[in-house]
Amino acid sequence: MRMLRLAVLLPFTPVFVSPASAQATAADIVAAHIRSQGYPCDAPQAAKRDPRASRPDEPVWLLTCANARYRVRLVPDMAAAVEQIH
Repeated sequence: MRMLRLAVLLPFTPVFVSPASAQATAADIVAAHIRSQGYPCDAPQAAKRDPRASRPDEPVWLLTCANARYRVRLVPDMAAAVEQIH
């Protein structure tokens, strides 16, 4: 009987996750996006938004990885425009 109660109540038990562990950084998100397009990005270190190059609904990020730096324009519903910078 006790096992039955546990089985019934378990799906309704709240699961708490700390915000730090559940939240990915901007660098991780942009790096994952360009990796899906075939660009190498080992150990993303930082992503900084470039407000001067950005347009409405098309943010531009300067992504720093361990092996390269990229300028990434994220366009909704399309592949990102990626440019390797030095």
